[in-house]
Amino acid sequence: MRRHGDTGYGLRRAVCERDAKIDATTFTAWRRGVKAPRSATSFRILAALERRYGLPPGYFRAKLPHPGRIVADEHSLPLPESERRRMAWHLPDDFARLPLTKREEIIAWVREVIISGSTDYRRFQAAAMRQRFAVQFACEIGQARPAPLLILDNLQERLANEGAAESPLPPGPVKAPPALEAEAADLLDFKTSTLTARGRRRSGVWNAETAGQKMEHLGLMLGALAAAPEGEIRGHGVPLRSLTFALLAFPTVWDWYLQWREGRRGFFTQWETEMLTVGAALSRQETGWLRQTPQLAHRLRPIPGLVTREDVIAAHENWDAVCDAQYRHVLVRAKEIARVSRVHRDPFEPILPILEADSPVGEYRKITEEILRRRPDGRRYPIAAAEATRAFLMLRLGLHLGVRQKNLRQLLFRHRGESPTSERQLESMKRGELRWNLKDQAWEVLIPAVAFKNAGSSYFRKNPFKLVLPDLGGLYDEIDAYLATHRARLLRARPDPGTFFIKTTKTKTKDAAYDQNTFYEAWRLAIQRYGIYNPYTGNGAIVGLLPHGPHNIRDVLATHVLKKTGSYEQASYAIQDTPDTIAEHYGRFLPQDKAALAARVLNQVWSG
Repeated sequence: MRRHGDTGYGLRRAVCERDAKIDATTFTAWRRGVKAPRSATSFRILAALERRYGLPPGYFRAKLPHPGRIVADEHSLPLPESERRRMAWHLPDDFARLPLTKREEIIAWVREVIISGSTDYRRFQAAAMRQRFAVQFACEIGQARPAPLLILDNLQERLANEGAAESPLPPGPVKAPPALEAEAADLLDFKTSTLTARGRRRSGVWNAETAGQKMEHLGLMLGALAAAPEGEIRGHGVPLRSLTFALLAFPTVWDWYLQWREGRRGFFTQWETEMLTVGAALSRQETGWLRQTPQLAHRLRPIPGLVTREDVIAAHENWDAVCDAQYRHVLVRAKEIARVSRVHRDPFEPILPILEADSPVGEYRKITEEILRRRPDGRRYPIAAAEATRAFLMLRLGLHLGVRQKNLRQLLFRHRGESPTSERQLESMKRGELRWNLKDQAWEVLIPAVAFKNAGSSYFRKNPFKLVLPDLGGLYDEIDAYLATHRARLLRARPDPGTFFIKTTKTKTKDAAYDQNTFYEAWRLAIQRYGIYNPYTGNGAIVGLLPHGPHNIRDVLATHVLKKTGSYEQASYAIQDTPDTIAEHYGRFLPQDKAALAARVLNQVWSG
């Protein structure tokens, strides 16, 4: 303005449209940093200023302290304000002035690519998630031992009630009735308690994550049985009072569920094989929970098409014989399904542009650089800046550590100068810790072996995982700033869970600690905002990338090492696993990658 002899009043007359509701003093507030442009009208004025002064398009927008501002009003983007704010990250500055067809094109692209992710599996998953039908259990790990299983009416009364009409269950998930809840609590106690009840034997123990997953899968099976046949779930319509884990002892129940799963998806997957394996373990001789709980037979009722009167009587007379027949049946079915099962999704599809690069880790690093480039001014937008710093550290620590999201979200921390937590304490908590190593003058991460999902793997041999983080790309400065300033802003005086990563707490936030779902969403949000290249705004790091969660970082690391070394063993070191697991699940090492690696060695002969 000084160079061109402009004043605020002169600029208002020169660049503002007649209907622009802006005061001449606004330019002064912009210059001093008291205010910042944040509306569609303000962005149009910035564009006019760039034309007036001969500056490249976007010159002023790149200097804004916070890029994620609404650039469209309710008229140009007729959506609820919460959705408009979410869309604001992905709309061009001139969105409100674009033709209607162009605006619709941009909105459709943002919804398809950035918000949902355009894969067939995700479209199927989104539709399936709207159809909720599970039986939900309230029992939790660590509760007092459950009361004895409820034994209801006698056999003759239950047989006499066969075919009695009952009102259908309403759509949606249902809470388990008391008798079924008692069974679930007994199963959970059997598989998770430190010591089994006297007289019982088991093989293997579930940790908290495995227990939650298995109980959820069993709840889905029971929910499918209970769902109405004429509804969108097309269940079997089993009355709620007839639901019992004793149904898992009958091959007809398993066959119905397998056919229902196939009809719902169109083919069998490894998921069905794993469910059958669980069913076999429950009925295994000597160690199966079903086998050692014959009183479950006292809750059986005849169910048309599934359990006959003869089945109920046989279960009363010889429970072991029923479990033997079920055990043999599910093992045969598991082998049959394993032969024809298909992969229901390509786990590499969202990150293919990264895996196809010569340096997958270097390609993924571009996302972290994009976060720093677009991070808002922390003085004017402290929460937004703290969230950007948190996203940067999530991705950077994920790239360095290669651990599963559970270990990353449960990571504890100690400030510089504080004494680190002892390894024994970390083992009892089954968590790792980020601490300052005085000897090496470096940040390090130590995670006990028991904290890992594959704690019994040959990779650990009961030794902890320990890694010194490199001070590269400003990592130490970002860690120090996060611990000194940003983390406290996110916490907002709420109770501190002690984990390194915490949620942005609000008035109704009860717990600042991440769980599995919220941590996944935080990672996915970072990819949506900074990772996916947007052709309409020019923001985003990688063309063709799709939203994904933290687990994909392990694919990136394993594939990077494979491309550079060709060694599945070295790739397993990057993500704390075994070479066989890398070859089966994580590494995308195609024939052309193998040929290129061999050619680099052979071509040295000719270059010499």
